[in-house]
Amino acid sequence: MGSENLIQLYYAPRKNNKNREMEIEQLEKVAAQVRRDIVRMVHGCQSGHPGGSLGCTDLLVALYFERMKLNEKDGKVVFEMDGKGEDLFFLSNGHISPLLYSVLARKGYFPVAEMATFRKLNSRLQGHPTPHEHLEGIRIASGSLGQGMSVAIGAALSKKLNNDSSLVYVLMGDGEQQEGQVWEAAMFAPHHKVDNLIAIVDLNGQQIDGPTAKVMDNRDLAAKYEAFGWEVMTIEEGNDMAAVVKGLYEAKSKAGHAKPVMIILHTGMGYGVDFMMGSHKWHGVAPNDEQLAAALAQLEESLGDY
Repeated sequence: MGSENLIQLYYAPRKNNKNREMEIEQLEKVAAQVRRDIVRMVHGCQSGHPGGSLGCTDLLVALYFERMKLNEKDGKVVFEMDGKGEDLFFLSNGHISPLLYSVLARKGYFPVAEMATFRKLNSRLQGHPTPHEHLEGIRIASGSLGQGMSVAIGAALSKKLNNDSSLVYVLMGDGEQQEGQVWEAAMFAPHHKVDNLIAIVDLNGQQIDGPTAKVMDNRDLAAKYEAFGWEVMTIEEGNDMAAVVKGLYEAKSKAGHAKPVMIILHTGMGYGVDFMMGSHKWHGVAPNDEQLAAALAQLEESLGDY
């Protein structure tokens, strides 16, 4: 099924549970294709970060193909830098760029074929996202960990000043929670009632040097954000599409009530590829030819490889 038909399916009126199950199934097919894109991109340039990208795939597919209100015209997305009247997404843990590039391309922001240029000379698809040469879908340079939530708060406040009722989403890593700027932002948002912000922490328990519990234990992040004044919720099954979609709808229902919303999203590093799952060793390592073949054998091709 092509991307345009998928988009039409997602925005069709929902009449019964059977239709809903079909929508979830199609989202899962998109997620499988995105995971194929990720491992192929990282393999193609022999660099990049597959582990976290694979783990957060269900979230970003659910956001862009189901949850977020985007600027669309005649069934196609239209990118405007100011983002007025649409939901915005900021990727703070910018090293999982192959995931974001795949989702944006599959959604129609730029040609699917451009994914073949990932991390190559003169490519717009750099290792960390940047609005290089007007790359559609990217509003900020990211990857310097700790900064994304501050940017998202600024965007959310701008929407309030412009009487724009749409939401701002930001994704951070759990290793990123070791950055001090995160906690300055965590204090600022509740104090200023930035309740059009939905922040998400990818809690996979791994970072580049090992398990987060050994590198710098975050302990109970939910309790910390709650103590700072956030409305906190948890999605225990962050790699179950139905659970992710349900959780995102719940998060939206909690927005607009004088508190920013924090989602603690439990995911598996390298999810979908058995030999990558749960290991920090795949944080920033590219598969070789044999490993790529093994990974692709586990992932369904649903939209066609680039």
